[in-house]
Order: sequence, then C-alpha cells, then structure tokens
Amino acid sequence: MSIPPPPGPHQPQGPYPPGPFTPPGPWGYGYGGYAQPVPVNGVAIAALVLGILCFLPAVGLVLGLIALAQIKRKGERGKGMAIAGAVLSTVGLVLWTVSLSTGVASDVVDGLKDAARGEGTAYALAKGDCFDSGTGSLQGDAYDVDEVPCSRAHHGEVFAVVTLPSGSFPGDDEVTDLADDKCYALQEDYAMDAWAVPENVDVYYLVPSEDSWTFGDREITCVFGDIDEKKSLTGSLRNDATTLDADQIAFLKSANALDRVLYEEPVDYAEDDLPANRAWAADVDKVLGEQAEALRGHAWTGADEKAVADLAADMEAARKEWAKAAAAKNVDAYYVHYDAGYEFVDGDTTVTARKALGLATTVPSYDEDYEGGGGGGDAGNLDV
Repeated sequence: MSIPPPPGPHQPQGPYPPGPFTPPGPWGYGYGGYAQPVPVNGVAIAALVLGILCFLPAVGLVLGLIALAQIKRKGERGKGMAIAGAVLSTVGLVLWTVSLSTGVASDVVDGLKDAARGEGTAYALAKGDCFDSGTGSLQGDAYDVDEVPCSRAHHGEVFAVVTLPSGSFPGDDEVTDLADDKCYALQEDYAMDAWAVPENVDVYYLVPSEDSWTFGDREITCVFGDIDEKKSLTGSLRNDATTLDADQIAFLKSANALDRVLYEEPVDYAEDDLPANRAWAADVDKVLGEQAEALRGHAWTGADEKAVADLAADMEAARKEWAKAAAAKNVDAYYVHYDAGYEFVDGDTTVTARKALGLATTVPSYDEDYEGGGGGGDAGNLDV
C-alpha cells in the first residue's frame, strides 16, 4: 500500500475526490478559507463610550437599549458592551440629577465660564483691581491670581493694562523692555499724587510668556506691589479723576510737570558735561514759569487760593536761580545756583498748599540709592 503525499497548497483535504481549485475569498487563506466573523453592533460601541465618559448619560442609556434590540434581531455581537453602556449611563444620569439638585453642576458650569473669560488668571485683571498672587510673590512665573477687595490686604493693585499688537511672540527681553517703559510712564495717570504712594511700593508687571502668547495673551498688566514680598498692601493707591476734585487735579498736573523735567537731569555731572547740565537748567526754568502761570490762572476756592499764590511766588523765585545756572560760565557758578534753585523744590510753601488742598504732605525721600524689587528683569511672567 502506498502512502499518498501530504496535500499541497492547491490540494483539498478529505475523502472527497479532488476537484478544481477555488481561489480564497476576501477573508480566506488556503482552499476554502475561514468564515467571516460576526460584526459588532456600532450602536453598542457608542453606548459604551458615552457610558464611560458620563457624557450625555440619557443618550447613552437610549443607545444601549437600541443596541440590545438590534443585536437580538440581527444576531450581531456587542451585547455586553450595550448592557455596560446602559448601566454606566444610568449611573451617570443619577449623578447628574443629584448634582443639579445640590448645585454642584452649576458650580462646574460657572467654573467653565470663568475659565473661558480668563477669570482666576491675569487675563481677568483690569485697571483698579487688587489681587493675591497664587505663588505669594510678584516675581517669577504667575499662573493664577485671586481678585480681592482693595480694602483687604493684597499683593498687588493693577494701575494699567497695555495690549500688545498681534503677530509672532517678540521675545522675553523685548516684552520686558516694553513693560518697563510703559508701566513706569503710566503710573502717574493712576496715582497722580506721587507723595501718596508709600516708599515701600514699586512697579511690577505681569507679561505674556511664549506659551501664553499662543493662547492669545497680548496684555502687559502694570501693578503696584510691596518691595518686600512677605508684606502686603492695604487700601487702594488710586488717586486720579475718579477720586480727586478739580483743584487737586490742577495742582497735581503742575507738580507732576515740574517733577518730570527734574527727573530728566543729565546722567553726567556738570564737571563732566557742563553744556548738557546748563541746557537742562534752562528747561527747568521754562517749566517753572509755565506752571506758575497755570497755578495763577486756575480759579481756586477759599484758603486754597492764598496757599497756591505763595507757592507760585516761590516758583518765580526759583526760576531766577535756574536761569542763572543755565547761564553759568563755570562748574562752581553752576552748582551755586543749582543748589539755590533746589531749595525751593518741595519746600514749605509746597507742603502748605498740599495741606490746604487735602493732599499728602509727607515729602518723599527721593533716595537715588534705593533698589526696589519690581520694575526690572524680576517682574512676574504670566505663564498660562
């Protein structure tokens, strides 16, 4: 007896006689192929997904019941998924009902709305807002903030918000430089009376980071904060047209105009650059004349008028000294008139006028060696 060779790839097995080869179907391999698997019901899959996510639980429950009916009628697979989806959706529906009755869902929705508006982040801060830093400091990265009443202790008070133009991120250094320029220039608009700003307060700012820029952050938020991050501010520093009367505003406009020209004193001393210092002295002389005239031209009320008139007279006397400093032939003569001119700056008549107008009367120290913790490169970066 002979042993037949094993069936080859084109030889059917079995006792039946060999016949012509039939190519395999789309699911087959070999001669006859494997049977096509029974498909899984798609509705059952959807029900399970919605049940797991607890998203639209009522829809998930309905889809689970529909899937069970289709599976029974069509003989499809997925009964377990349909049942699991229906059960999970039922649990989710119960939880949503409880949440709505207790206000939990409402809190979640409100939280989503707040996030969309940027509430809880530096995006939400506006001029006049006071806030606590999430990190307890106004330096480094700031991921979130909590707005609080200005009457309470707080880390910072927003005095300006500057919107940068759209486009690619300009870089950390350029954004910081812009913040430094803009914020220091705008502080006077919010706090017109510099004498009312405590000496422990400096300028800080929240700026966009490269990451927050991609989410649409274009705001520089200028902030007043304590130079000692362990301390906090209490009360608002705002004194502008919203809090001052017409007489106070008129006085502060003149005072601030004089301060601005005094702050422009040349970096080089007169012995190093006498011409530049003489030119600056001439500018001081000019501004003193303009502001004395402005004070005399305003319609003051009551005791304010005499106090301001005395101040204007002192400003005219100061002009003479600054004019002589501008015409000085040598450094020694320059400093003689320079010192005499400064004797009138923030003198007794200034304090008296301020008192009559109800403004701050403590003369700032103007300590040039003072090193604050804000303004420079240590200002906080907004990183959302």
